[in-house]
Amino acid sequence: MTTFTTETLATDTIAFELDGQTIEATPGETILLAARRAGVDIPHLCYTDGLRADGNCRACVVEIDGERVLAPSCCRAPKPGMKVKAASDRARVSQRMVLELLRADVAPETEKADSELAHWCEQLGVTASRFAPREQPATDTSHPGIAVNLAACIQCNRCVRACREEQVNDVIGYAHRGEASKIVFDLDVAMGSSTCVGCGECVQACPTGALLPATVSASAAQTAAAPQPPRFVPTRKVDSLCPFCGVGCQLTYHVAGEGSAQKIVLAEGRNGPANAGRLCVKGRYGFTYSRNRERLTVPLIRKPGIGKGVNLDPANPLAAFREASWEEALDFAAAGLARIKREHGPQALAGFGSAKGSNEEAYLFQKLVRTGFGTHNVDHCTRLCHASSVAALLEGIGSGAVSNPVRDVEFADLMIVIGANPAANHPVAASFIKNAAERGSKLVMMDPRQTPLARHAWRTLQFRPDADVALLLSMACVIIDEGLTDPAFIAARTEGFDAFRDAALQYPPERMAPITGIEANTVREVARAYARGPNSIIFWGMGVSQHTHGTDNVRCLIALALMTGQIGRPGTGLHPLRGQNNVQGASDAGLIPMMFPDYQRVAEPEVRARFEFLWGAKLAEEPGLTVVEIMDAASAGRIRGMYVEGENPAMSDPDLEHARAALAGLEHLVVQDIFLTETAMLADVVLPASSLYE
Repeated sequence: MTTFTTETLATDTIAFELDGQTIEATPGETILLAARRAGVDIPHLCYTDGLRADGNCRACVVEIDGERVLAPSCCRAPKPGMKVKAASDRARVSQRMVLELLRADVAPETEKADSELAHWCEQLGVTASRFAPREQPATDTSHPGIAVNLAACIQCNRCVRACREEQVNDVIGYAHRGEASKIVFDLDVAMGSSTCVGCGECVQACPTGALLPATVSASAAQTAAAPQPPRFVPTRKVDSLCPFCGVGCQLTYHVAGEGSAQKIVLAEGRNGPANAGRLCVKGRYGFTYSRNRERLTVPLIRKPGIGKGVNLDPANPLAAFREASWEEALDFAAAGLARIKREHGPQALAGFGSAKGSNEEAYLFQKLVRTGFGTHNVDHCTRLCHASSVAALLEGIGSGAVSNPVRDVEFADLMIVIGANPAANHPVAASFIKNAAERGSKLVMMDPRQTPLARHAWRTLQFRPDADVALLLSMACVIIDEGLTDPAFIAARTEGFDAFRDAALQYPPERMAPITGIEANTVREVARAYARGPNSIIFWGMGVSQHTHGTDNVRCLIALALMTGQIGRPGTGLHPLRGQNNVQGASDAGLIPMMFPDYQRVAEPEVRARFEFLWGAKLAEEPGLTVVEIMDAASAGRIRGMYVEGENPAMSDPDLEHARAALAGLEHLVVQDIFLTETAMLADVVLPASSLYE
């Protein structure tokens, strides 16, 4: 083990002189970044953190002793003893000339409020330009999320790098030559007609406002010659997390107004561990629902004599409900549940929590059901999502969580994606997978259908539906038969390998080919590559888990990782791609019927005793019913009352007719949500909920 000391770090740095001051750079650091760390800001436009340095704008040029031409500081590394001048007369004249040339083409009124061009013009005293302007292109408002105003474009190519190198969507390009050069979308079509997926990475990268969120752009009638002020001007920033999928992207909301008039104007990616500043179309633009006119804002109680059905207009809940005060609604909700508990016992009650709430909300909800209702009949959508994955992971690994983050693909030599479509469902995760493939990692796509990531794949295995186990066992057979397992890992970290080996050897790829539809040679090639790695990682989604053999599918994936030792290191491991934003946290917090928080089993007396002491209440001895079992019990009349918070089983359960009939047949149904969902339409009392933004 190496011990790093101050002396060690000092010898690793590169000392050089900047404007007469000695500063130090770390290995690989550019002059621009070393200067910034030392408190010296060198003008720059085409460079931004997170994108590859391009050096095309030349606003960041510096003078280096002994060199004939000025050098771009954004892509030039210092050398020991180098003398650099960023503020010399020669450097400043060149920097100002670049800004003046750009200012000729970009009028101040076309830029966004925090334009980087305007900032550097102000810093260097560039107030006007002596040069003739270009012919300005028309504004393009054809895209629903992004407004294009190339009159503000300085052709820095940050949007091109963001689109092609970060998100790897390959939509934005740089076309033509000389004065005709311009940014284009696909083959120079309107952005709204292009293959743009709306991730907005280009908007976040743009320094001037040539690309803006449609929410902050001027009206559709705006032109470069007659600009209009923005409709909403943000006054503060709020750091938060994206409320959509399970990637866990950190972001910042820009908010305008105060009180009831406040409004989210735009969202920007934050440099979080899961997203590194990136967002997708959902995270960047999907925040307007909190102000939708159909939001529930007052409690509702069903009118007497009104039958239950899912045929209500969400914009007109008063057709079946009447408004109530919070006091009346809470008393009504509690009284109905208390009556059922008193007359039929606690096992006649159940609760569905939400995977879209916080850990704290999940914890409190399961505690309410366990201590207040007196039952463990509490669950959430994990049962219809990755419950099969959790069962197999707990059995095979001892933890239902992912073993490695998505960004570990940076260290992977091979990536398997099976039964998942990250490009649509987890776009930010997909961008990191595409980045790894571009760098040379082998991507193997396994799916009965060909998804967008397939164009980046080394091998695509379009196996026949329901042949998952056959395909995975044939891979295991190859690995075992050709001696590609990791005997040391198996001996030290696993048990039961001999039995698995004997079973797997019965399924060679030649025998399985008629079942899977995949040629034996392809299976052998992929199996060898996975086992040899050196670092291989597996991702899977609902195609694996929402399956009649979901648990067996995941068991096979676990076996592949364990027998080859492809787990426990960066770039290896097992990663179920979660659906909703906090399905993992909700399960961790105990929002499942057979586990207390931290996956402590309900059936174990010593575990129950600890929670009884902690919560000061007697707890039921038997584990509760799952989502599916609760619906069956409600249909049979054994479950008579429910509290559903932030879930919509009347739409998400696999047998809708069965689920809706079961919910409609309850004696008392309390639903808490932000909209009148299909489940809320069947409720006896509806309680408004807060959204993430409140």
